[in-house]
Amino acid sequence: MKLTHIHHFTQELPADPIMENTRRQVPHACFSYVTPKKTTAPSLIHASKETAALLGITSADIISDDFLQVFTGNSILPETNPYAMCYGGHQFGNWAGQLGDGRAINLTTIRHKNQSYSLQLKGAGETPYSRTADGLAVLRSSIREYLCSEAMHHLGISTTRALSLCLSGDKVLRDMLYDGNPAYEKGAIVCRVAPSFLRFGSYEIFASRQDTHTLQALVDYTIKHHFPSINPTAPDAYLQFFQQVCNTTLQMIIDWQRVGFVHGVMNTDNMSILGLTIDYGPYGWLEGYDPQWTPNTTDRQFKRYRYGNQPHIGLWNLLQLANALYPLIQDAKPLEAILNGYKDTFESTYLQMMKAKIGLFEKAPEDLQLIEHLEETLQLAETDMTIFFRNLSSLTKNHSLTSKEIIPQYIKEAIYNPDTLSPEVINSWTTWITSYLNRLQKEPLSDSERKKKMDAVNPKYVLRNYMAQLAIEAADKGDYSLIEEFYTLLKNPYKTQPDSQKWFAKRPEWARHKAGCSMLSCSS
Repeated sequence: MKLTHIHHFTQELPADPIMENTRRQVPHACFSYVTPKKTTAPSLIHASKETAALLGITSADIISDDFLQVFTGNSILPETNPYAMCYGGHQFGNWAGQLGDGRAINLTTIRHKNQSYSLQLKGAGETPYSRTADGLAVLRSSIREYLCSEAMHHLGISTTRALSLCLSGDKVLRDMLYDGNPAYEKGAIVCRVAPSFLRFGSYEIFASRQDTHTLQALVDYTIKHHFPSINPTAPDAYLQFFQQVCNTTLQMIIDWQRVGFVHGVMNTDNMSILGLTIDYGPYGWLEGYDPQWTPNTTDRQFKRYRYGNQPHIGLWNLLQLANALYPLIQDAKPLEAILNGYKDTFESTYLQMMKAKIGLFEKAPEDLQLIEHLEETLQLAETDMTIFFRNLSSLTKNHSLTSKEIIPQYIKEAIYNPDTLSPEVINSWTTWITSYLNRLQKEPLSDSERKKKMDAVNPKYVLRNYMAQLAIEAADKGDYSLIEEFYTLLKNPYKTQPDSQKWFAKRPEWARHKAGCSMLSCSS
């Protein structure tokens, strides 16, 4: 592989002077040099040719032994020095102190076609930040990260990418359900790719230690290399930086809400400074529309990271970042003004997003009320979010409600038990549909034009929880065909794809409470 390496992160920021790979606190440093753990019998399961192309890696490179050895940690790319990053974070609302890359190792940064991408192995062994863990990852979580990274990209959502998914050939001990029953599982390694893996916690750690010197060096570095529109010598450069982080974070969460994605663990150490979806752990997709749902078993009691709370948590996390940047700004008012703007901007952006989902593009005073009524009605009976919004585009302006079809078939197909709806639920649906059809009369677009625009924001296919679990169970038996099928399917999530219609369906009943299909732990 002929790759162009750049080393500005390690050359411009302070390194941990201790070279031993021992668990410890790492002060005054942004990273520690570390070598990936060698694997015993690595094998390639899948690789993304699209992500490879971003790096200048060819199809011939992918099938080479060189590729396999590098991206399973067995060999180091020439002229590179792998490292793990130091950061802290608020976890479930509480400051956790130093965290860092406990099972991620950055191999290098590649420059290709005037774009830079960092390559990071997840599950490649211990680092100084591993605490009591082994730094490894298992196959099930690695499949979920690999497939979802690429699926989110094709949904048009900012995300880290995935280059490769490999087996290590080693066994890893994990307590999947945190119930005191650990078992050995297949070890795996994902190579993920992003312009940067810096997180909110990367800045928080230095502010918490009152290390303003390193904090400023990191912020200056970030602006220089990742926020080119900001003049680093401008008096308000740090405020511009914070404003841009707020903007990209807001848009990312809007897109999560649009497709029904629930991150599951929105700790500040899992929030990208570039507004990328990062750290695919116990994530999940809404099946029935339920703002109270969280996929994370650890979050079961308080539901801090539930679907409906993600916008608020985004703001809370940004507040923690503002606190971290305060030592460089020394004025709380402009930071508060930016945070206050988040709320107003989110509300207006969310309204426009929801209007687009239901095909409303003109202004009308009743739109907010119509959307609020819809969100209430969707919760009255279990209704599949993806199917409902996708099917709604087939409803025509001149549709007439009849006594035989009080609720249109397009909507019934999204309801889990449509024949057992109470009169109250039926009434709520008919009231909303009537209001919606009346509102559509104000739209100049034809039915076909409106359907095209709606289908462009409402995916037909998402990585449903049970689909990922099916791929995991097959892969555990050595069958990787579903990984390939879902990888290909999810490259075109907004397309009809008639041959894949079976994946445009409500969650099967067997998956309702099955581990991996309903809720997951952080165990990987």
